[in-house]
Amino acid sequence: MFGLFKKDPVKQLEKQYQAIMEEAMHIQRSGDLKAYARKIEAAEKILAEIESLKAAK
Repeated sequence: MFGLFKKDPVKQLEKQYQAIMEEAMHIQRSGDLKAYARKIEAAEKILAEIESLKAAK
């Protein structure tokens, strides 16, 4: 019953992943490939965390 109001960490991480990927797209279009690579690396870490949480369920 009390788990009803508990936020799902996977959904929160997915939102964060989507935001970072959108930022990366804008950075790539501006031509700064080093910053783009850093954003993609951060997004990949979040994606790995999402996958580990889904595997744990």
